[in-house]
Amino acid sequence: MSTHFTYTISSICFDENYQPADSTRITTNFANLARGASRQENLRNTLRMVDSRFNALANWDNPKGDRYSLELEIISVDVDIKGNGEHFPSIEILRTNVIDHKTGKSIEGIVGNNFSSYVRDYDFSVLLLDHNKDQPSFSIPDNFGDLHGKLFKDFLNSDTYKENFSKPPVVCLSVSDNKTYHRTENKHPVLGVEYLPNESSLTELYFKKMGFDVRYFMAPNSVAPLAFYFFGDLLSDYSNIELISTIGTMETFQKIYRPEIYNANAVAGNHYKPNLKHRDHSLTQIVYDREERSQLAIKQGKFAEENFIKPYQTVLEQWSQNYA
Repeated sequence: MSTHFTYTISSICFDENYQPADSTRITTNFANLARGASRQENLRNTLRMVDSRFNALANWDNPKGDRYSLELEIISVDVDIKGNGEHFPSIEILRTNVIDHKTGKSIEGIVGNNFSSYVRDYDFSVLLLDHNKDQPSFSIPDNFGDLHGKLFKDFLNSDTYKENFSKPPVVCLSVSDNKTYHRTENKHPVLGVEYLPNESSLTELYFKKMGFDVRYFMAPNSVAPLAFYFFGDLLSDYSNIELISTIGTMETFQKIYRPEIYNANAVAGNHYKPNLKHRDHSLTQIVYDREERSQLAIKQGKFAEENFIKPYQTVLEQWSQNYA
């Protein structure tokens, strides 16, 4: 269907001089790294880790391990619901571009990677918490994630997306510490060994409403699998270089955000249950405030409620009911 919502895209380079935009969610991983006295050192070390991991995986015709570097671009998407010029910050995603220093060429990577959303903060940190407050058992509200999923698919179907991106997005997240993952015999040369979860998760359900499928792979010389959310065929729709750009970037971020899982000193076994209290891990030299991030998610969810959900509630409900 054609959309009557208007989407506007802006971008900013994620480099050692990165300054978060005013509309950026302050719990966004990039913004968290780019704050405080250590901000530039944080950014410089993060980018060095990204390039190092990329070259380790893209090791053919790369004897010194320095053939490639990545340029990272934060893509911010605003939505205009009523067509009156009033925009709300919808999502932020990340685009990778690969610089081949041997040929001098720039190779388009993957868009997606990291995923940030004010409406998702509302769903998980306001709606879901309020729904389960003082309840004897956990449950999910009716139509949980429906609006967010339709808004995301509407953006993907928009001319704005098609004019700016050549392929569907791939989002790469951490595995869940509530599930157990089982190693399979399936192995991809870049993505690595595939794992299967013992059950579905709320995150999987949420992203499924956005149109995503999910598979779990542990790349060569990694210690834990990553969750890859995608459209189509992950293994054939993207080149090895494209996939490596996502692995190199998002594995680096996860080593910083969740070192108990992704910087553990032991490799995930045949039956793997992630543990955020696991003590046998190494810390990176990068400052990251995980506690602050979880606290601010509630504030950002309430911001979305007051500035998007409530003001546009009638329009959004009618649109959602008619969206096909």
